[in-house]
Amino acid sequence: MHIGIFTGVTDESIGPAELGRAVEQRGFESLFVAEHSHIPVTITTEIPGGGEIPHDYHRNFDPFISLSFAAAATQHLRIGTAVALVVQRDPILLAKEIASLDRASGGRFELGAGVGWLREEMRNHGTDPRTRVALQTERLRAMDAIWSDEQAEFHGDHVDFDPLYSWPKPIGRPRPPIWLGGWGPTTHERILDHADGWLAPVGIPVDELRRGVDELQALAREEGKGPVPVIATVFDPTRAELGRLAEAGIHRTLLGIVPVRPHDATLVELDRLAELSGGLAD
Repeated sequence: MHIGIFTGVTDESIGPAELGRAVEQRGFESLFVAEHSHIPVTITTEIPGGGEIPHDYHRNFDPFISLSFAAAATQHLRIGTAVALVVQRDPILLAKEIASLDRASGGRFELGAGVGWLREEMRNHGTDPRTRVALQTERLRAMDAIWSDEQAEFHGDHVDFDPLYSWPKPIGRPRPPIWLGGWGPTTHERILDHADGWLAPVGIPVDELRRGVDELQALAREEGKGPVPVIATVFDPTRAELGRLAEAGIHRTLLGIVPVRPHDATLVELDRLAELSGGLAD
């Protein structure tokens, strides 16, 4: 099992370059960061888990800028989004950003993609929350075409463009790994259709995660496909819990640092998490 770090980068946190260096120096395999483009002042959407929207959500850096700095400051660290809000981004521009970052980092980028939950945020981007799953599916497929084809075109209900040229192409072929986030009625089917693995919901109990993994792998077998890799994200786990995740065959566990901490506190927490997870990672 690989072990990485999940956190946010804000104007009040440690900077993304130093964060990347600190994560790599402590032996973690990867760094994944979150995304919110903005937080509307007035919302009626229910927050997952209840409560108030965390302070950090208002202040996130753009994830691709953060990961560019982290990649430039490191040599081997895998970098990714958890999650990028694909339904709030133009697919032609997003394909260009991802391919550029993947090339510049030496093929270290991984895309965690999610449809999001904050309906007011989506609407400000011109996205209808009712069609966001179908929209994400088409945008991911359209980006696949851009990354794979010399003359890419796509014609769907939500994304439509005639043949175009777009470079660079990603180093990873046929694309950077795509991890589909969430756990809804069609998540596992969509993973098998147009993604490479499952980015399971954050903080779910190990037994519940095992159930989801079992359901996903059973569906993969029905479709004649091999095992599907899974990423788990946990907050303040015990060493025993990490061991159970490894036994469950989880590909990567992300240790969450949430809420985002200031510079010195982040380094202290990274030291603690490195000691906690020592010897468990592949």
